[in-house]
Amino acid sequence: MVRNSLRRVVLLALAGAGAFTGAVVLASDLVIGSSTAALLSDSPKEVMDEAWQIVYRDYLDTTGKYSDDGWRKLRRDVLARSYGSTKDAYEAIRGMLGSLDDPYTRFLDPREFKEMQIDTSGELSGVGIQLSLDKDTKELVVVSPIDGSPAARADVKPKDVIVQINGKSTKGMNTEDAVKLIRGPVGTKVSLVLRRGKSQMVSVDLIRDRIELHAVDSRMNTTPDGLRVGYIRLKQFNANAAKDMAQAIRTLEQQGAQGYVLDLRSNPGGLLVASIDIARQLIDDGVIVSTKTRDGVQDVKKATGRALTRAPMVVLVNEGSASASEILSGALQDNKRAVLVGQKTFGKGLVQSVRGLSDGSGMTVTIAKYLTPSGRDIHKHGIQPDVPVKMSEEEARTLKFDQLGTRSDSQYQAAETTLSKQLRLAGQPPAVQFDPNQKARALVEN
Repeated sequence: MVRNSLRRVVLLALAGAGAFTGAVVLASDLVIGSSTAALLSDSPKEVMDEAWQIVYRDYLDTTGKYSDDGWRKLRRDVLARSYGSTKDAYEAIRGMLGSLDDPYTRFLDPREFKEMQIDTSGELSGVGIQLSLDKDTKELVVVSPIDGSPAARADVKPKDVIVQINGKSTKGMNTEDAVKLIRGPVGTKVSLVLRRGKSQMVSVDLIRDRIELHAVDSRMNTTPDGLRVGYIRLKQFNANAAKDMAQAIRTLEQQGAQGYVLDLRSNPGGLLVASIDIARQLIDDGVIVSTKTRDGVQDVKKATGRALTRAPMVVLVNEGSASASEILSGALQDNKRAVLVGQKTFGKGLVQSVRGLSDGSGMTVTIAKYLTPSGRDIHKHGIQPDVPVKMSEEEARTLKFDQLGTRSDSQYQAAETTLSKQLRLAGQPPAVQFDPNQKARALVEN
């Protein structure tokens, strides 16, 4: 946290893989020392020094480009110059942060920062794409489209590279620049050119819309041999996710679910606290996640003995399962609470803190990395499934969202088969092992 009482702070909770092209639903808001904020000078160098201090105190270097001596020298250099305008100073700050070669540590001018402080109400405006900047290629990569969104209806896919926006090349463009071009009034059009795979070029025209995010879809499925499988698709870790998840589990338990398939495919992440709360609904004992800062491993989050079900579980993951999805799936895997089926996950395991600066601008800064309960580093490595199952290109192209979790979905079929084996080995336990209602209420209320 910023150790100075003169800043507005928007803290932590960046468990998403990138930036939404509609809104960012990744922060909680605190105000510190507002009565003294007016004492700050209007000089742009004050803002530059604030940004410098945040990095100096809290930045976790994952690129090898940072050193205390070099950072101190850079401060002397930037503060020794004259700046003719605030815009010039902002460009100097961007250059300063750019020297870290960390796409997640970046500066936001006041307008950009205000746009980032959109609440987590579960509604977005835009086309429904989450973007990430590939650190190695510097390309804009689609993490995942939001199902039901204009992007999903146009068949935008995880790992697509956005090469043009409205005819403008994205070469050298960061996620904020891309969001500015893609975002716009509801009902207007944006044209994208995507590179899919190594060479396939795809052009799509998207009509911007309001996107309502229902975090959870659930239903009871019955296998050919009569087992009752609770299917839960968790689409995003927004502010409603933990509450919706608890309600889904409670309903499915009452309906006699004997096991569960939790579908995290193409879930791009969201709020860190939501992933922890949901893990506590599924794990009775054990570590969920820890963070490693420059001072070492700390902030270990553990289960609280309030799991809502102990029924066997399989988790579906793919290359679009990112960050908070990886925290949850890693916790379930390491605690041997669930079997993972599907494809290796995205591999975004860095913690960003969002910091407000004194003139209304802000920045995000990498302050930690996530570690699974066994100490695995998620970033760049992802989570490997226990049962690898890749969806064919033909199926990925033709499968509709309403067919997910059905017999038309080959990865789901593999998950269901895996769960059936677990249930048979366990002697097909009764659907309700304990009363979930009291625990579900307690979890949601707390």
